[in-house]
Amino acid sequence: MPAIGIFGANGRMGRALTTVANEQQLHLTAATVRAGSALVGVDAGELAGCGKLGLALSETSETSINQADIWVDFTMPEAMLAHLKLAVAAQKALVIGVTGLSDEQYAAMQQASAHIPIVWAPNMSVGVNLLLHLVQTAARVMGQTADIEIIEAHHRYKKDAPSGTAMAIGASIAKTLGRDLSEVAVYGREGITGERAQHTIGFATVRGGDIIGDHTALFADLGERLEISHKASSRNTFAQGALRAALWLQNKQPGLYSMQQVLGLADLT
Repeated sequence: MPAIGIFGANGRMGRALTTVANEQQLHLTAATVRAGSALVGVDAGELAGCGKLGLALSETSETSINQADIWVDFTMPEAMLAHLKLAVAAQKALVIGVTGLSDEQYAAMQQASAHIPIVWAPNMSVGVNLLLHLVQTAARVMGQTADIEIIEAHHRYKKDAPSGTAMAIGASIAKTLGRDLSEVAVYGREGITGERAQHTIGFATVRGGDIIGDHTALFADLGERLEISHKASSRNTFAQGALRAALWLQNKQPGLYSMQQVLGLADLT
């Protein structure tokens, strides 16, 4: 079993990863926080609320990167870039669940994947990745006549909008229909907007409370509509998927892999 490390183990997803890794009895050997954090030395399990694990939080560094074979990163884009450099230098595999990447940041991840194996996905849950396949079928059957809208809701603390998952749903639909998402996406409506252009794909964003993550793809035609939804009730579902990806990465060659490949869904397209 590979030795697994967690970047940003003090974050909401970092704590979920620690909890799930402990429940699944995985070989968790490292959990890091940013340099200078007051949490250095705190037991990762106690911080996560799953009991003392005997694993102290350490600073992310050239030294700590060698404490695990495969690392999981749900931090922020800027921190992820620093982690990429450390992983490439130390030849460590990465599972990345960071969203809100700029084109430059995504390109940096692609460049790093020439040297190390990386799984990146805007959403690590099994259900969401199945939804990405279901919307392709819906798009093929209804997409030429139906109006397509994507509605997503998250907690008040989420910093990017629309969510990375919503964008992935839109991209999956647009690709199926032969459209360029950057040209057909509509991210907000206000005032006198005129009639809806049928070829567009709309996005609606909700932020509030402690919503973990809700996503709906709506195909609305005259006389009927189809809604395909996924609702997450716990961050543990994302942690379970990410750790499944970490185990899958063992002994993989350098490359940029998707959760579709991890779950065997890529073969169903």
